[in-house]
Amino acid sequence: MSILILRGPQPGAAVEWPLQPLAGPVRAGLIERAASAGKSIALRCCRSERELVECLRGMRAANTELLLLDPGACVPASAELRDALDGLPMPYIEVHDDRMGALEPSIVPHCGPRLRLVHGYAAHSYTLALSIALEHLGCDECGNAVHVGT
Repeated sequence: MSILILRGPQPGAAVEWPLQPLAGPVRAGLIERAASAGKSIALRCCRSERELVECLRGMRAANTELLLLDPGACVPASAELRDALDGLPMPYIEVHDDRMGALEPSIVPHCGPRLRLVHGYAAHSYTLALSIALEHLGCDECGNAVHVGT
């Protein structure tokens, strides 16, 4: 895989967890967009901070070029989560699918190889983060008609 979307436990998660806002057409659109740029994309949802940290620590063995990380309810980041981010072998983009009128808190700056911090509304944040990721990976000309200013 080239790009991994990793989601931490979501605050107030209900029946729609773990896919909202990445359900149906949104998820399919992200996969199609990555594929048109010659990249594959995968989604992993974690139910706890411990699971999220274990996944981050296991990234060395994964074939991932770039990580889109939504820490969810794991902010503020614990020392264990910050250590796992500091040990990442690839860059990540921190993604927050904020709701109207309230920005989600973010992980402290300079925590691991973070490229960007993206705050958007629901699925928009993932679309923007994928644009930035494809541009960073040198795929901005293929399947990405909009320059996002990175």
